[in-house]
Amino acid sequence: MVDVLRAFSTAAYAIARGVRAIWLVATVDEALERASREPGVFTVGEENGRRPVVFDFPNSPTAMNHADLIGKVLVQRTSSGTQGALAAVSAERLFATSLVCASATARALATESAVTYVISGRRRDELGSGEDDYLTAKLVERARRGEPLRARSTAKLVASTQWARALRDIGPPDVGVDDIELATDVDRFDFAMEIERVDGGLRLRATRAAG
Repeated sequence: MVDVLRAFSTAAYAIARGVRAIWLVATVDEALERASREPGVFTVGEENGRRPVVFDFPNSPTAMNHADLIGKVLVQRTSSGTQGALAAVSAERLFATSLVCASATARALATESAVTYVISGRRRDELGSGEDDYLTAKLVERARRGEPLRARSTAKLVASTQWARALRDIGPPDVGVDDIELATDVDRFDFAMEIERVDGGLRLRATRAAG
């Protein structure tokens, strides 16, 4: 499941900052309900690119990169990434990926005989949508095949896509000033993010493979 701008970039930065679990949900109400089950659970995400006023954090790598998250639990709701993950009910294994953990994802998938990349930002009636995720999927597949990554050129292309421009237009406080730069920092992290089905929900966890 690919979502570079910004769901699974945000999740990766949160994991790097020490969160112990990230639950993926479909709606704002579901996020609030799950967060209410125990103290110290924070909500993060967006609707149409903007943070719901009831959420603790926007869907922002910048926000995660500056937050104190050690030992915390997050509940994430986004318009594309978490929706795609929840729709992938037939997947035998499911990974969330973005540019910041591209090669780690490729290593985690190295032994799989067949891999399907789901471009979560693609919308059938919107020309150019999902281009950022498509470019990211191609980089992950190049890494999986041991081909040159073309990391710098891919990062530049992702940063100039239609959705990247739209996010810049939205701007703070819903879009962090460094969101695009942080999301296009290829292979910043050495972990992949596997999505597990736990107690009727979806939970992200970091995984590392040798290589």
